[in-house]
Amino acid sequence: MKNILILGSAGQIGAYLSDYLRKKTFHVTEYDIATNSYQDLRLVGDIKIDYAIRSSDFVFFLAFDVGGSRYLEKYQNSFNFIDNNVRIMTSVFDILESREKPFIFASSQMSNMSYSNYGILKALGESYTKSLNGRIVKFWNVYGYEKNPEKYHAITDFILSAKYNKLINMLTDGQEERDFLYATDCCEALEMVMNRYNHFTSDSPLHITSFEWTKIIDVANYIASHYDAEVVPAERKDLVQKNKRNDPDRFILDYWKPKTSISTGINKIIERINVD
Repeated sequence: MKNILILGSAGQIGAYLSDYLRKKTFHVTEYDIATNSYQDLRLVGDIKIDYAIRSSDFVFFLAFDVGGSRYLEKYQNSFNFIDNNVRIMTSVFDILESREKPFIFASSQMSNMSYSNYGILKALGESYTKSLNGRIVKFWNVYGYEKNPEKYHAITDFILSAKYNKLINMLTDGQEERDFLYATDCCEALEMVMNRYNHFTSDSPLHITSFEWTKIIDVANYIASHYDAEVVPAERKDLVQKNKRNDPDRFILDYWKPKTSISTGINKIIERINVD
């Protein structure tokens, strides 16, 4: 049985992936400072991190100091945001290099956006990964159930605002488009990449997304309709991605296809939140 290490296991994708792989009977080791203060990936040379990686057969490097647009707009230009992510990468990549473990690095479709510190840091992570012959996946607005209010992404933020306030105050005018992917579909893609690891190369990042564009305002209106809530767009444009639109590489569709529509995915989150 493979021992799978998930760095960033308490994050939006990591939490789903931990549950998903356990159901597939993999042995999963979770590692995240959010659930255990001793599991701090910023500690370069830490023996606990080394032991976790050395004891694993495969590593999912999902850990990053990141959140939704509100979080990025507030923190990505701060010293702590930059320092946290640089130290996480220095620590983890150093041990991955010494232990020669196969791994997947979670990058972002924003990695070519040089005006974004988040994008620059993900591009740096891609360079590290290529130097170690790991595998790079680019996430495009993966969404799912979330627990950390400070790091909520748009869909969770909209649902909770609509449910409790009957009002969705948007950060932008909502005209920007996003390529959303439900977290369970993302997990299936990650498992496929792991299982076909030697089929891919570090020079060809795999774009994991739904390949369907949706306006943010349409997402807000759909969620509002479930709660008889009002949607109030802001006057400003998107300040995080600045309306830049990358087109995803469709190569991965030869091996995996998303299953969950944006409406079905939102409904799943609404059902879970309504139970809480």
